[in-house]
Amino acid sequence: MSALLVPPSRSPRAGNPGTVLRAITPDTYRAFLASPEGSALGAGFLQCPSWADVKDGWRSQLLGWGPDPEAGRLTGVALVLLRQFPGTRKYFAYLPEGPVADWTDPDVDGWLEPLLEHLRRAGAFAVRIGPSPAYRRWDAAYLKPLTGPGRRLADVLASEVDPLGTAVAERLRARDWRRCGEDKDGDAQPRHVFHVPLAGRSTEDLWSGLNQEWRRNVRRAQKEGVEVTVGSAADLPEFYRLLGITEQRDGFRLGRSLAYYERQYAALNAEQPGRMKLYLARYRGEILAAHTLITVGRRCWYQTGASADHRREVRPSNALQWRMLLDAHAQGADVYDMRGVPSTLDPDERAYGLLRWKLGTGGHVVETLGEWEKPLAGSANHTLYRAFQAYLNRR
Repeated sequence: MSALLVPPSRSPRAGNPGTVLRAITPDTYRAFLASPEGSALGAGFLQCPSWADVKDGWRSQLLGWGPDPEAGRLTGVALVLLRQFPGTRKYFAYLPEGPVADWTDPDVDGWLEPLLEHLRRAGAFAVRIGPSPAYRRWDAAYLKPLTGPGRRLADVLASEVDPLGTAVAERLRARDWRRCGEDKDGDAQPRHVFHVPLAGRSTEDLWSGLNQEWRRNVRRAQKEGVEVTVGSAADLPEFYRLLGITEQRDGFRLGRSLAYYERQYAALNAEQPGRMKLYLARYRGEILAAHTLITVGRRCWYQTGASADHRREVRPSNALQWRMLLDAHAQGADVYDMRGVPSTLDPDERAYGLLRWKLGTGGHVVETLGEWEKPLAGSANHTLYRAFQAYLNRR
């Protein structure tokens, strides 16, 4: 992974003393994320410096802005991934689930405009971001009776609409940002995710939050003697073998190699020991399921799950998830994020099975703001952006 260094940018806005934006070191970046101010912004693992080492084929920048970034006085940071457009010296800039910024700030332009100018001067022709505020939420108990033929989440009145998410979306549209499609397919990251709240709950609360089927399946796994352990890098080939079986069975393809997961495991744990863990479910000595867990601050993510086709009746995946939930709760996490879910509420659609499984944990579906794109100033950049969109569509 190579880094691009560019000179600092300063906001020229009238009446504003100026927000300085510049490249910062990984240590300065991590120190901000660990600070009370940074922790409050809730950065995900895709905005950690280590993620740059996971993404092969991309260049990267670590940026920070505030009154004095060099002294560590920051108000926001961003990991920017840059992909060179074939045949040019221009880059597509991607901030996965970023930037890590205060989206409640009414003066969004005070830090957003310096960021865009900084990237334009670094050779970026367009930028894609993933703002952190949520848009809508649906409680699991609320959704369960609302399934039906052809029905989708968008057809159902939300349990809660986040006013901040609505305001941020309006601000971005007013600044000519374009939302990347109206469905998950328009985003690189999942538009709809599933959260299990942990803050203020006891383990008894978590157990009672599971639906009857989940409790029965966890008990079945325990009765059958399914053993859950935390594995190591040496177990990644077995995880990857099971992932291939899962992809074929469930009809999806992540397109990642074993080397990708080995690189991810090494990079995230080098940054912080235990940041990424591999949980294994064994039955009579055989690994039947393997799930990965990532922790940053007070959030845990169930990232990827894999399981065998046989002995599914002993419920190894339920046993894994229950153990992972308990471990996340024990280490003080506020949220257990089960990552993406489909938007369909049609039980006859194959994808609905994943949503149904996660609904059983008693959490809620969250529609994020999704990803937003904008070509940077200049007619050549707009032309290149259109060509880039055509290139992506062909791929």
